[in-house]
Amino acid sequence: MKVARALISVSDKAGVAEFARALAGLGVQILSTGGTAKLLEKEGIRATEVSAHTGFPEMLDGRVKTLHPKIHGGILARRDSREHMAAIEKAGIAPIDLIVVNLYPFQATVADPDCTLENAIENIDIGGPAMLRAAAKNYGGVAVVVDPADYAKVLEEIRATGSVAEATRFALAKKVFAHTASYDGAIANHLFSLDAKNRRRPYPDVLNLQFVKRQEMRYGENPHQSAAFYRDQHPVAGGIAAFSVLQGKELSYNNVADSDAAWECVKSFAEPACVIVKHANPCGVAIAGNPLAAYRKAFSTDPTSAFGGILAFNRALDRAAAEEVGKQFAEVIIAPRVEPAAREFLASKQNLRVLEVPISHDTQAHDFKRVGGGLLVQSSDDKVLEKKDLAVKTKKQPTEAQWTDLLFAWKVAKYVKSNAIVFCRDGATVGVGAGQMSRIDSARIAAIKAQNAGLSIAGSVVASDAFFPFRDGLDAVIDAGAAAVIQPGGSVRDDEVIAAADERGIAMVFTGVRHFRH
Repeated sequence: MKVARALISVSDKAGVAEFARALAGLGVQILSTGGTAKLLEKEGIRATEVSAHTGFPEMLDGRVKTLHPKIHGGILARRDSREHMAAIEKAGIAPIDLIVVNLYPFQATVADPDCTLENAIENIDIGGPAMLRAAAKNYGGVAVVVDPADYAKVLEEIRATGSVAEATRFALAKKVFAHTASYDGAIANHLFSLDAKNRRRPYPDVLNLQFVKRQEMRYGENPHQSAAFYRDQHPVAGGIAAFSVLQGKELSYNNVADSDAAWECVKSFAEPACVIVKHANPCGVAIAGNPLAAYRKAFSTDPTSAFGGILAFNRALDRAAAEEVGKQFAEVIIAPRVEPAAREFLASKQNLRVLEVPISHDTQAHDFKRVGGGLLVQSSDDKVLEKKDLAVKTKKQPTEAQWTDLLFAWKVAKYVKSNAIVFCRDGATVGVGAGQMSRIDSARIAAIKAQNAGLSIAGSVVASDAFFPFRDGLDAVIDAGAAAVIQPGGSVRDDEVIAAADERGIAMVFTGVRHFRH
């Protein structure tokens, strides 16, 4: 099954001229269409226009050019069938051994908010998917390339043997079916998002998603559960799915989930920060002048819970911070970069997982939660507040230092499971209460945590992810030592809670934004 003839027709022209030139140099006859043919001609690469090959000119503004028996017969004929090969020979159809096609840029076209329905429809590729699917179906005798990243491997095999190995052809075919499924899914998602007046809605009536397996896990949340980790086909920049493993044991299901919680929190800070997560909740968060100082402050919040935790830094991890972290047991360390001296030190801790993740402040457009028989989809909680967005509701105004800590505490509370109460002072958490059925219990737990860690929360600030429904929750955090409070407001008893704050002589600000995290 020597590659004697190739059809090349691509929208993404990256590397195609070099690939085609190499094929031509190996004696492969090249068929091409439209813009690709013009590019090859400009590059001095001999190619036959598909219309010359079929004897039928392109028509309908290029909508019909490769939809022809001389193309699809040449692709679909089974090389191991004498009847097929005799049939195409009788019809004067030459076999096509290699298909190199990628599709009209539909996703990029509809990403433009001003894209019209007409423009979207015109960017739905017809001939391309037909050729890709035909070649993938007949992978037994035809190689098909949809991704420019595969040019080098295909070319290497043709140079070595004159053909593409069966295992490679099958891998390429699978890639094609995933690609065309994603392409058709994007078309359906867009069209189903349009209302009766063709205005775009955020949630389509039919939703297609595609994820690519990154690894299988030894088990899931518990040893009797199986699991795998899939990344989004088009992952957001800087998400945890982009990690590179520098050392350590294989990541577990819980490692990945907790690493995501730590990474999303730490990358939200502009200042050098450290976040320690245990069981999906931050148990210590701090900002400081460098990673070492940030880690020390974060660790002091709750040393007991930090044991076996996930540590995330938003700056390069240096040797000093690595040595300090090395004094305690950690499951995972994450940073945008781990300096060579830090890597050298951590290398002795063979079971410690060390990850690098490129840092970006981009967020995913949507969050997904699987429920029995369905899927909940929502926009990401990416609301960022500044001082100007907050409303002081009490007679007492926060001090400048309190303003800074209130904004810090509010940012941390966003990543703590509801009901969330977070005490902070000097850019660090000093007590965290998470995941309780009542807000007052979260407040009590946060105070107990601080006491157990030997930290005073007198004069600290506190963030509540949702409003105080009664004054008892507010009284609890004030009794514990809070001097200023940040909360969403919105309760029918806001007036009662504000009056309680004034009575107790503290400052309280409302955000108008809630941060439930279930």
